[in-house]
Amino acid sequence: MSIIKIPLHFEGSKGEATFYSLFDSGASFSCISPECAEQIANFEKLWKPMEIATAAVGHYLRIEHVIRLDFYYNDIRMSDEFMVIPGLSEDVIIGVNTLQKWRIKLDFEHDTVIVDPKVGKAMLK
Repeated sequence: MSIIKIPLHFEGSKGEATFYSLFDSGASFSCISPECAEQIANFEKLWKPMEIATAAVGHYLRIEHVIRLDFYYNDIRMSDEFMVIPGLSEDVIIGVNTLQKWRIKLDFEHDTVIVDPKVGKAMLK
């Protein structure tokens, strides 16, 4: 597991903001702290809360809310669902599901994120 942390611009149902975002190859889901989430989007309550395992053995997080956000890297617009997690240690975590969805590659040797510009153009069609 490796990580890269950079500022990203986010847009939600209530507004926009820039948050430091951790690209984490060890996290399945993309997550956001409630403090950041409430600035830019309305929370959506899950019909059935999710219980997800953490790295700590036998420790689970209960997720009751999600938000949907657009985010930008090098002017490429992407979007996804972000789990709202109380007590999250980072503003935003970009997880593997989002990385795979948008074909984002992480270059840990150079601490860079690689997004194919064709991905953003595919949305326009």
